[in-house]
Amino acid sequence: MASSPDVIVIGSGVLGLCTAAELAMRGHAVTVIDPGGPNASSIAAGMIAPALESLLEDVSAERAALLKRARDLWPAFADAHGVRLLREGAVWRGPRAEAALDRLQALGFDTRPTPGGLITTDDWRVEVGAALKALTRAPGVAVVKGQVARLVGDARRWRVEADDGRVWFSSTVVLATGSGPPVPGLPDRIAAEVAAITPIRGQLTFVAMQAPARVVRSPGVYAAPCEGGVVIGATMEPGRRDLDPDPVEAARQVASGLELLGEAGEAGATRVGIRGASADGLPLAGASGEPGLYVALAPRRNGWLMGPLVALVVADGIEGREPAADSAALDPLRFA
Repeated sequence: MASSPDVIVIGSGVLGLCTAAELAMRGHAVTVIDPGGPNASSIAAGMIAPALESLLEDVSAERAALLKRARDLWPAFADAHGVRLLREGAVWRGPRAEAALDRLQALGFDTRPTPGGLITTDDWRVEVGAALKALTRAPGVAVVKGQVARLVGDARRWRVEADDGRVWFSSTVVLATGSGPPVPGLPDRIAAEVAAITPIRGQLTFVAMQAPARVVRSPGVYAAPCEGGVVIGATMEPGRRDLDPDPVEAARQVASGLELLGEAGEAGATRVGIRGASADGLPLAGASGEPGLYVALAPRRNGWLMGPLVALVVADGIEGREPAADSAALDPLRFA
């Protein structure tokens, strides 16, 4: 059995689903092939955090401005797709709080001092499970479960083959496979770029407790509100793909997170996700250089922040529109 949607998106993380929803809103029939199981986007705190990410990563003013512009796309995107956007701000607690405040203000973020830290209104979040569900239900998006076994392309169209024999055809494919290995059949150059994405293992733990009013962060740990409590995380372990939780590290994180909050709580399940990162930490989004093949990959730990921007860049490329201002920074060919 074969079908022929306008666009096929391979992968169902935040970048793939945001791109699918954006294309569907523009009138395209989109099929998302979901390999099933948890992915890095579902094992995340849902932070949309240009300010504190800029502080933690000590980014340039230009990078901070790009992250803020990516965040600024979220209100309209959330309204269009039924995603509840939580604009509670975030708290930073840690050493050298005055220097952190000065740094963020110099980068143009709205911040003010608090005892032992600062608060910013520039960082937002989503509830991850609800947001993913809303995106999968976007009108015009069909999500199908399947493992892609092979991709075959010619001058006219791409053939996407599942391991159970199903086949899809389309002139346009978006590769949104996270940190996974290259799909068999990818052109060698694109396969090499996918293989060069660095996997980064991260784990977080749910803790049942009274949730704080907003995300609280400190060097090496965060506590983010969620339904029924908080999630406390997260590790960043480049080069690792194993998915078994580390109970010792989980206990350390939980203890640090509860100390940060000044509260007690009961630790629950620890979850592990594998993120992908490019050489400069920005996503790969746009045309691959192969006719009809686009990529939406490697957002590092900022998948939720970058989702609407990646979707805009990829959708504009598919439709042949004038590139968005930030498309060059995300160009998949920038390392060639």
